[in-house]
This record gives sequence, structure tokens and C-alpha cells, in this order.
Amino acid sequence: MLIAGLVLAGVAALIHVYIFYLESLAWTRAPGRAVFGLIAEQAESTRELAFNQGFYNLFLAIAAILGIVVTAAGVPAVGLTLVLTGTGSMLAAALVLLLSSPDKRRAAVTQGFLPLLAVVATVIGLLV
Repeated sequence: MLIAGLVLAGVAALIHVYIFYLESLAWTRAPGRAVFGLIAEQAESTRELAFNQGFYNLFLAIAAILGIVVTAAGVPAVGLTLVLTGTGSMLAAALVLLLSSPDKRRAAVTQGFLPLLAVVATVIGLLV
């Protein structure tokens, strides 16, 4: 179960790297605007906010990926702490989005479902 948790954490991290790309690099271009349903003026006026938010997603992904690497290198206490910190924060952010903006339910589920599964699988793997 622990391996399943690490795989799920890795996929969740990749999704958050993609979110970083959309928010920090593609926000004002057609791909970013299309995903978030923005017109050019909206994207430009929120560019700095999205840029910062994208890096937040990248840092969560880095924490999870480092955790996977450190766990695989044989230091599970540190590695799994990083995995659970990264995926737990991803899950918490998704819950905040869901509770604060119910109309963004699809986005919240997209960014939070795999982290939820990763947290559950990792914790079960630690307990058994």
C-alpha cells in the first residue's frame, strides 16, 4: 500500500506541475485562458496573482517528489514526512477551494482527489 501511496503522490505532483505551468507560464496565453475561462483583460489583470499561486503549486509538487526520492533512497521517516506534507497541503488547498468557491467544485476535485488517495494509501501503508 505504501508503494501505491508513493505512485499516487507522484501523479498528484505531476498534476500540480501542470497547474504551475498553466498559472505561472501560460496564464495570459490561449492555453491558460481557455482552461480558466478568462478573457485577455482578466488574465492580464490577475497575472501576478496567478504567477505566485502557480509557484505555490510547484513547491507542493517538489515536496512530494523529494519525499518519494528520499523514501526510495532508504530514509523513509524524512521521505514520508515530505510526501505527506506535500500531498496533505494539496488536499487542504483543494478543500479550501471547494468550501470557498463551490462553483469551482470540478477544479477542487481535480486538484484534490489524487492527493486524498495518496494520503490515505500512505497512512494505511505506514500502519500495516
